[in-house]
Amino acid sequence: MSSLTHAVRDSNTMLRRNLLHARRYPSLTLNILLTPIVLLLLFVYVFGEVMSAGIGGSGADRSDYIAYLVPGILLMTIGATPAGTAVSVSMDMTEGIIARFRTMAIHRGSVLVGHVVGSVLQSVISVVLVGAVAVAIGFRSSNATALEWIAAFGLLVLVALALTWIAVGMGMASPNPEAASNNALPLMILPLISSAFVPINAMPGWFQPIAEYQPFTPAIETLRGLLLGSEIGTNGWTTIVWCLALSALGYRWSTAQFNRDPR
Repeated sequence: MSSLTHAVRDSNTMLRRNLLHARRYPSLTLNILLTPIVLLLLFVYVFGEVMSAGIGGSGADRSDYIAYLVPGILLMTIGATPAGTAVSVSMDMTEGIIARFRTMAIHRGSVLVGHVVGSVLQSVISVVLVGAVAVAIGFRSSNATALEWIAAFGLLVLVALALTWIAVGMGMASPNPEAASNNALPLMILPLISSAFVPINAMPGWFQPIAEYQPFTPAIETLRGLLLGSEIGTNGWTTIVWCLALSALGYRWSTAQFNRDPR
């Protein structure tokens, strides 16, 4: 058996293991999924009229704000899902299963790949469910072409991959699952201080650079451009650079800790 076949087989086994864990403990996935749905419904039905007037002028209605809000909520969903991955990785580290895997004749990288691929799949499923809720309450993207939909899907997968690698590193560096959950909070907080809910120019001047120069804002603006036809500008390339940099950082961080000899 070639090394590539060995790696693929073992990675597939670890992927099945992580998906079975997610199925056995659905409460964590459900809690992560409910947060963006609740925020979507809250901002649409409670703040929707006021937000629509602030974004589109006095003639705007609730549907204008739904169109503006949904791309940000989808990216927020992507940011929330890897928090569960950080907790799962930390549990593996603290309960000794990683030490057991190190003694077995399996491909070393398959343990991390199983966590990453499983998390990305959960992120995609979560986005589909949140997107279905968004469509049910009135979100439409009639101007997007098939190519733009494919690009939007690829963007979401790329962001999920980048954030998952960072979450895996956080989980491996955390002393316990509770600390891993706390360490992953920035992945859920950053979308709140981006352009997800209001335009950057509506924020205080001192706060605008914080919202603008972070990974979620260019990703959100790129997704809006693909689905709604707004101007993308340099946001697309900025998002790709952010994702590649975070993926490389998370990969190096995770593998360095995984390959470190236990004391």
